[in-house]
Amino acid sequence: MTTTTTPINSTATGVATTSNSSSLANAAQSVGSQQIAGNFDEFLQLLTTQLQNQDPLDPLDTNQFTQQLVEFASVQQQMDTNTNMQTLITLQQASEATAAMQFLGSTVTVSGNTATLSGSSPATWNISSPSPATGTVTISNSSGQTAYTGTISLSSGSNSFSWSGQGNNGTTWPAGTYTLAVNATGANGQVVTTTNQVQGVVSGVNLSTSPPQLMIGGQSYAISAIQSISSSGLSSLSSGLSSLSSLGSNLSSLNSSLSALTQIL
Repeated sequence: MTTTTTPINSTATGVATTSNSSSLANAAQSVGSQQIAGNFDEFLQLLTTQLQNQDPLDPLDTNQFTQQLVEFASVQQQMDTNTNMQTLITLQQASEATAAMQFLGSTVTVSGNTATLSGSSPATWNISSPSPATGTVTISNSSGQTAYTGTISLSSGSNSFSWSGQGNNGTTWPAGTYTLAVNATGANGQVVTTTNQVQGVVSGVNLSTSPPQLMIGGQSYAISAIQSISSSGLSSLSSGLSSLSSLGSNLSSLNSSLSALTQIL
């Protein structure tokens, strides 16, 4: 007995042949995971087209289809996670920028070795010593040239040191930024480690860096470098506490949502 098989007309029925299905599979593989993650709509369209054009004589394997659905859900969850992470980063950057802006016009003391010498005021440093010591100070300009060397008696705690710009040979150095280095020894000749701070007015904030940088005496400092702030600066900072509190609440809420999403994943 001879069995007659009627060929499937792909044009009339809208069903693709086996060769077309194979072409779709190859196209799906060439898309690549990176492109799929970057174009969620294309992935969805590709999966739907594959279902519409499968060969009825050789339908898509159930296990393979289930695996594709799992990958589809994973891509969607990963994209949602990336979006929430970006929002979290944006809120964090906004909080840092708001905090930095509150320091404008404030007189602060920061950890640093570089101070500004101007025609109206000397370059001034605070030298902190853990114990009484004798220190050798060396002051250099921005090019590394030594402008002044001398000795100073240090007491335990903070010691103020000012330089008017006059070098050892009597030459008056021009206005600019100068760096202080201190080598200190104790009464018994032991090395004493000192730290230097400079004081100045916050004249600007660089928001192009992360975290933002404060401009003090022509130098950039991170907020974490601030050791103290004057009472006048504290009054200007208090005006931004309410906005920072609001940003903190939003950040905490988003962080909770992100944690919940991570547990689902």
